[in-house]
Amino acid sequence: MAFIISQFFSQSPSLLHSQTMLLPLIFLILANLSAFVQSQSVCLNNGNYTSNSTYKANLDTVLSSLPTNVHRNGFYNASFGQNPDRANAIVLCRGDIQLDTCRGCVRDAAAALLASCPNQKQAVNWQERCTLRYSNETLVGILATMPGYYWWNPENATSVDQFKEDLSTLLDDLRGQAVYGGSLRKVAAGNITGPDFQRIFALVQCSPDLSPEDCSSCLIGAAADIPKCCDRKRGGRVLRPSCTLRFEIYPFYNGTRLEELVPRPEPPVWPPPEEHGGNTARTVKDDGNSNTTRTVIIITVSVAAGVILVVSVGIFLIKRIKQKPKDSDHIESEVVDDISTPESLQFAFSTIRDATNNFSDNNKLGQGGFGTVYKGKFLNGQEIAVKRLSKNSGQGDLEFKNEVLLLARLQHRNLVKLLGFSLQGEEKLLVYEFVQNASLDLFIFDPINHSYLDWERRHKIIGGIARGILYLHEDSRLRIIHRDLKASNVLLDGNMNPKIADFGMARLCGHDETQGNTNRIVGTYGYMAPEYAIHGQFSVKSDVFSFGVLVLEIISGQKNNCFRSGENVEDLLSFAWKNWREGTAANVVDPVLRSGAGSMTEMLRCIHIGLLCVQENASDRPTMASVVLMLSSFSLTLGVPSEPAFYVPSGYGSDVPHFQEYNSIQSDHSSRNDASITDLHPR
Repeated sequence: MAFIISQFFSQSPSLLHSQTMLLPLIFLILANLSAFVQSQSVCLNNGNYTSNSTYKANLDTVLSSLPTNVHRNGFYNASFGQNPDRANAIVLCRGDIQLDTCRGCVRDAAAALLASCPNQKQAVNWQERCTLRYSNETLVGILATMPGYYWWNPENATSVDQFKEDLSTLLDDLRGQAVYGGSLRKVAAGNITGPDFQRIFALVQCSPDLSPEDCSSCLIGAAADIPKCCDRKRGGRVLRPSCTLRFEIYPFYNGTRLEELVPRPEPPVWPPPEEHGGNTARTVKDDGNSNTTRTVIIITVSVAAGVILVVSVGIFLIKRIKQKPKDSDHIESEVVDDISTPESLQFAFSTIRDATNNFSDNNKLGQGGFGTVYKGKFLNGQEIAVKRLSKNSGQGDLEFKNEVLLLARLQHRNLVKLLGFSLQGEEKLLVYEFVQNASLDLFIFDPINHSYLDWERRHKIIGGIARGILYLHEDSRLRIIHRDLKASNVLLDGNMNPKIADFGMARLCGHDETQGNTNRIVGTYGYMAPEYAIHGQFSVKSDVFSFGVLVLEIISGQKNNCFRSGENVEDLLSFAWKNWREGTAANVVDPVLRSGAGSMTEMLRCIHIGLLCVQENASDRPTMASVVLMLSSFSLTLGVPSEPAFYVPSGYGSDVPHFQEYNSIQSDHSSRNDASITDLHPR
């Protein structure tokens, strides 16, 4: 079995470690190990401190602040105190790990340093996934190449000369990418085809506070150390305080996470097209002053005219608004853009009552745990959906208004738009945009309608749902956990674009729970993550699980709780897992799709993504940001999913009363207790 050999290197005689003196003993011990030590501390002789000193207190303060304050990009620096007792610290996590893993690594590194270097004022610790160093001297922006540490695999590479040449090419390319990564991240990873058709994978990283020149210098030096430690080897690492590199013949890094953290550039602002009319100033190659003067005059006049026009339009609009009567018949036809106050979203109750024909049963679209949904139409012809909430919410009017204001500000093409609300006595109404094509379950589970959804449409729906959930989890003003994502809560507009419904209902009905545990289990069995259904533990990964179930339902065209395979009926997750493991995942695909023109490769990849989302361990499931990347980039290698959770509650699948969801009056999905609960966390 392969193992890793390690060794210190330093140009400073002040290194206090005695491991180098015991190197033969270390080799002897490591020769009998099957794994390497994943943590190493080096204490430097830059002065000592005592346990009750000011420096000790400052150091404890700095180290304790690191785990909670480290940025999602994995870098953080902190200082505390005044010279000469000022304590400085820098932490850098490997660029492909999740924030929670990073914070755990930082805690471990801090504890290891305090244990290994109990009275040294300067030290560094390397963990498997992070580097932490502290000093009484300035660290930020200072290149540090010593001390260092090597780890290597004793197995030799094949075709050594070609392997070394290909590795050098790869490291040079990655160094060029990392150097100009920016002030938050200087990391790059990639692979290259080496000799004998094997792949070489590598990751290089600098502390992002370094200048591009210092980063390049550090990585060049690290690469130059490879012959000293890892020559002819098939894997190795060079760890320096300011930079690290690693290479292997297997994919050791999380490429999805690296792509996820790449800053998305703002769309370019293109200049207006050049007009060719007679009055347009043009740039000409002439050094005379006449053209310049004429250009300045034209620009000045144009700007002045533009300002006058804007002011005039503003005055006109203000007067128009002031003259506009505050009558409900006028308010009803407006799509309110100003949502800075709750009042800007409020409709007169009489307006909504008239629009729904006094909440006629003929206008009824569906009923759920939070209330009944009606179709309505304003006098101007605009169609709306009105949710008449149950009267036992227990929320005051002001609190309800403020919650509506928060949710109305959530704007995304894949979310059902909340237009406003209405209040009268105990009546609380929510006014939504009307979505023409009802809910997704009425298509994918219908023996006739499901043929209308070819693979192109289904793939588009999967991507839209993923982007909508990603917005709720990470990009909105509030972190929202839906907790009842299912086919009947996904509506389809006239172009078959998906829109997620029923988010935020917990806030509006006074049932919000902002903790990660609850005794009040709500949602729909079959879509609920096992940790939530069994223990009441919920997180964004609970929605990821529901999304995975939904993906498998969309691809198969069958419900999770009653998947039919020939004469047999079993749950969809176990059927998909069994076939994926046996290499027959095409059996999961809807026969309508198998005979169509869609890409089977795309379908199988989506099944793979769905299985990654329904893994039993929540920490193994990808984030929605990773899912969106997986769906959009076929160059990303997908991980191997573990066995999904098979949770079948008592009474599951039995004929029990159920609520019908918004715009899904024919839906037969059961929702226990309440139809939908959503959790919101302020950012």
